[in-house]
Amino acid sequence: MEAAGTERPAGWPGAPLARTGLLLLSTWVLAGAEITWGTTGGPGRLVSPASRPPAMPPLLPRAAMNRWPEELATARRATTLRRRSRLELLPQASGGEIPAEAEGTSPEDVRWVRGIPAPSTAGSSRRTRRAQPPSTLERGDAWATAPADGAKGSRPQTKGSREEVKATRTGGPAAEELRLPSTSFALTGDSAHNQAMVHWSGHNSSVILILTKLYDFNLGSVTESSLWRSTDYGTTYEKLNDKVGLKTVLSYLYVNPTNKRKIMLLSDPEMESSILISSDEGATYQKYRLTFYIQSLLFHPKQEDWVLAYSLDQKLYSSMDFGRRWQLVHERITPNRFYWSVSGLDKEADLVHMEVRTADGYAHYLTCRIQECAETTRSGPFARSIDISSLVVQDEYIFIQVTIGGRASYYVSYRREAFAQIKLPKYSLPKDMHIISTDENQVFAAVQEWNQNDTYNLYISDTRGIYFTLAMENIKSSRGLMGNIIIELYEVAGIKGIFLANKKLDDQVKTYITYNKGRDWRLLQAPDVDLRGSPVHCLLPFCSLHLHLQLSENPYSSGRISSKDTAPGLVVATGNIGSELSYTDIGVFISSDGGNTWRQIFDEEYNVWFLDWGGALVAMKHTPLPVRHLWVSFDEGHSWNKYGFTLLPLFVDGALVEAGVETHIMTVFGHFSLRSEWQLVKVDYKSVFSRRCTKEDFETWHLLNQGEPCVMGERKIFKKRKPGAQCALGRDYSGSVVSEPCVCADWDFECDYGYERHGESQCVPAFWYNPASPSKDCSLGQSYLNSTGYRRIVSNNCTDGLREKYSAKTQLCPGKAPRGLHVVTTDGRLVAEQGQNATFIILMEEGDLQRTNIQLDFGDGIAVSYANFSPIEDGIKHVYKSAGIFQVTAYAENSLGSDTAVLFLHVVCPVEHVHLRVPFVTIRNKDVNISAVVWPSQMGTLTYFWWFGNSTKPLITLDSSISFTFLAEGTNTITVQVAAGNALIQDTKEIAVHEYFQSQLLSFSPNLDYHNPDIPEWRQDIGNVIKRALVKVTSVPEDQILVAVFPGLPTSAELFILPPKNLTERRKGNEEDLEQIVETLFNALNQNLVQFELKPGVQVIVYVTQLTLAPLVDSSAGHSSSAMLMLLSVVFVGLAVFLIYKFKRKIPWINIYAQVQHDKEQEMIGSVSQSENAPKITLSDFTEPEELLDKELDTRVIGGIATIANSESTKEIPNCTSV
Repeated sequence: MEAAGTERPAGWPGAPLARTGLLLLSTWVLAGAEITWGTTGGPGRLVSPASRPPAMPPLLPRAAMNRWPEELATARRATTLRRRSRLELLPQASGGEIPAEAEGTSPEDVRWVRGIPAPSTAGSSRRTRRAQPPSTLERGDAWATAPADGAKGSRPQTKGSREEVKATRTGGPAAEELRLPSTSFALTGDSAHNQAMVHWSGHNSSVILILTKLYDFNLGSVTESSLWRSTDYGTTYEKLNDKVGLKTVLSYLYVNPTNKRKIMLLSDPEMESSILISSDEGATYQKYRLTFYIQSLLFHPKQEDWVLAYSLDQKLYSSMDFGRRWQLVHERITPNRFYWSVSGLDKEADLVHMEVRTADGYAHYLTCRIQECAETTRSGPFARSIDISSLVVQDEYIFIQVTIGGRASYYVSYRREAFAQIKLPKYSLPKDMHIISTDENQVFAAVQEWNQNDTYNLYISDTRGIYFTLAMENIKSSRGLMGNIIIELYEVAGIKGIFLANKKLDDQVKTYITYNKGRDWRLLQAPDVDLRGSPVHCLLPFCSLHLHLQLSENPYSSGRISSKDTAPGLVVATGNIGSELSYTDIGVFISSDGGNTWRQIFDEEYNVWFLDWGGALVAMKHTPLPVRHLWVSFDEGHSWNKYGFTLLPLFVDGALVEAGVETHIMTVFGHFSLRSEWQLVKVDYKSVFSRRCTKEDFETWHLLNQGEPCVMGERKIFKKRKPGAQCALGRDYSGSVVSEPCVCADWDFECDYGYERHGESQCVPAFWYNPASPSKDCSLGQSYLNSTGYRRIVSNNCTDGLREKYSAKTQLCPGKAPRGLHVVTTDGRLVAEQGQNATFIILMEEGDLQRTNIQLDFGDGIAVSYANFSPIEDGIKHVYKSAGIFQVTAYAENSLGSDTAVLFLHVVCPVEHVHLRVPFVTIRNKDVNISAVVWPSQMGTLTYFWWFGNSTKPLITLDSSISFTFLAEGTNTITVQVAAGNALIQDTKEIAVHEYFQSQLLSFSPNLDYHNPDIPEWRQDIGNVIKRALVKVTSVPEDQILVAVFPGLPTSAELFILPPKNLTERRKGNEEDLEQIVETLFNALNQNLVQFELKPGVQVIVYVTQLTLAPLVDSSAGHSSSAMLMLLSVVFVGLAVFLIYKFKRKIPWINIYAQVQHDKEQEMIGSVSQSENAPKITLSDFTEPEELLDKELDTRVIGGIATIANSESTKEIPNCTSV
């Protein structure tokens, strides 16, 4: 679940992706990371405080990043200003002239001429009233040009703009233009710095802090920084580098939202990990070293000294003394998924909500107190695992997402009650969901359904956030540069219930407005006249006004749409008139009556700010060219006065207005030339307000909806300043609103859950909804509220009228038989581990939860029963003591009927190793038996995938053995993969395939056993050594000899004599030639000619094995007893083989070396000699396969477990079925 990118006021850490600034570039900040447009004009890389990309989640609470509104007391990082790229500045005019102010050239044209593409249009977003705290977006910083030494005063400005030169030539002196009082200051020495972060304390404070940085895109870190402070609203600044440390490189600036006198500075972790703390608005600092790297901070909404810090290694730390001391809260925290407690809802003020990931990759919702976050004190409000990055804690609501079987379910907790599943219309089938707003005890959610790609449907909930109904379909969406979803929905500030939305219809995007929270929508009526007063011929529904619903993603511009709580009814937006929304032919429009009527105020894109409680508007052209003028209106945009704010045209990087609604000061950021310092121009508007406002300067206006005076169930009368009244309001001004309730009418009600609107007012049940079905919580003998199909819109204040008719009616709960019973595991998987808790959830679509008996049979002989559903809401836990496939059966019964549900659960024991058993050599066109031994062993829960040679498709079996026939000679690879639950292991072996061959068992002098570590690599090397010794003594071709050393003790091996690989040589010879080679080899072995030196002083002799696997060359008691034991074992093996043959039973281990052809007697393929001269060895002469396995396992382990390529060595194989 995600929270849509819709509400965060720009300028806060984590604000939505900022589009290109007032003129050119800007920076977007998110939880300790920045995205900066690079010096080449393209988007730059993501950098964190440690210059490493942080893990950025697909969804963030509140406006895709809701961690930072002031009401939630989130750590506010001062907004970041991105200086324009040098490549994006126009060169100075020839002869050293200053470029003229931009007038009449569109930004797109300018960017095209300069070879820089215009920035792409950012996604739109909505804003709620609670998302409008005083922020740096509304702060102005007084900056102006200063002499090169950074002193107070104005620079001599000897050259005017081209506009001024032209005015002089025509007789109009430039001195006659209207000018605003301004001062300027240059941040001397920071001309190379390409980023800045600004904080204006506001609230009767004149302190401004500016952090400028040089970010090196090649190194991915900050290499230089400067900290500036002003105490006179930006008239002068003091450089504080000596107070924070001349060698200290700063990366971020944080301001405590509950006490703006407290400042935090973070050093760049590439240099050091430290934090600098100030309690006097940045005048002095204390430096503290850190043992971790901070990625983001989160301040407590009430306690000014409580801070949470998220580190780059995904750990959460807490401090209760404003960062002086830190302690670890928890590890493996999902980025941006931790929240402070909400006052009035959580019992403890120091409680933290967090999403924690476990080692197996699952996420869980946990809460704990920051000072007592131990294993025993942590709490899990939701018993099951949740989807990663799905926890959202916002106001009275907590949201989580759980995906089972590929389908997501959403859960909500209202006012910390038990979680309930969110109910969307049955067949909405969401594939994506974003929480847009939780204001006014109601949830707005954008849902992308299964058949949508670039649009979302808007749903609104009841008060508890459980039952959702459709408000609008196909609202346009877009993505920011970080991939965050932006929903083109905007809430008009100052008046509840009014929303604007861009809807995509037949590949056209149109703007709609609603006055009752989405019950009714209509197109915007275009203005009657254009900017020149000519009539506009625009007939609904074929032509209307369309708006770009983008908030100010750049904290230094006003955005494409703006409204204020302090100026209700006043909306300024960029848009166009026509059949659909356009991104080229745009202008600026204004509405003074909450969107009923509109007027055009500019025919190009401008940034517009509100001054003095909305009594004045300030506009500045959005252009990449230098400017020196701005426009001011006192009559809601009917007329504009042009003012000069600087003598030299300024390349504007951004602008801020003073924090607080009584704004009279603006700060403009920019540069006079390509390599000049940052210029801070402070503009004071106090002089344009001639006097204080009196009663005669105000008027009232009535909010209407197309002439209807009742909006959201009440009539509202607002008081506002008369247009044209050039007076100022005091700091103690408070706007007054008079309201009275209206009689409830049809438009005050929306369709309830399960109902759909037909026509204007009729709500009828959807085809999938049964209105006669009561809630499952409704028990026989109780009563419930049966919906009439209508519910009053949340926050609607109407009374009487249709209220009684549409209100839900009280009815007795009918008895109902259980129906739609389901049993699932908490994580949705059908696999559980033996010895671990398996938790089952029983769900029932219909029935009486309180009067239905439940029985759950786990399938292993254990069953449990419950009288009702109350004890099993959090699931039923069970531990399986054996592996296998179990049929889990749930049975529900009451007096009216019963229902049954079945689940087949695979219980597995984690597999660690697999050993592939294959013969070393086999004969072509004859079956060979291959088997796999899994450790630990388990029954009925494994799947085997067999790969032979270069085959691209495996053979799949549930059995651990398989027969296969090789059709061609040569060396073939066999691979087996074993799947058990989520585990997949494999082993690979090679087998030589020939037309014919002979073999003989070998043994060694006893001294080899002492040096045998019994690992695969050693056995392979010894086999090669024996092979070289045989070749050296007998001159037999190397490719006709293969020696395979067996695992275990005593050490033994098998010698294979193979036909020549050369086909020509093979045709010349036959099997008799092979017998001659065998005779030669046996003579050498019997004469003790085959020997090798294992190490200095250790000579090993190789023998031909007669009837045992160990030569009886030592007459000592120990060896005699060993030989006797070996002989006895051979006798027992012979008896076992006889019984197996007698009763025609096959054992996979025996089949490794034997082949069965029709009804012929089994004969050994891997060890039978065809030579009459060689000793004849029957089947009983060989080691029983089980004995070989015992030899392999009952050995000492040197160097740990043997590699998968050969045999594993261990004392015993535990069996998962006998735990």
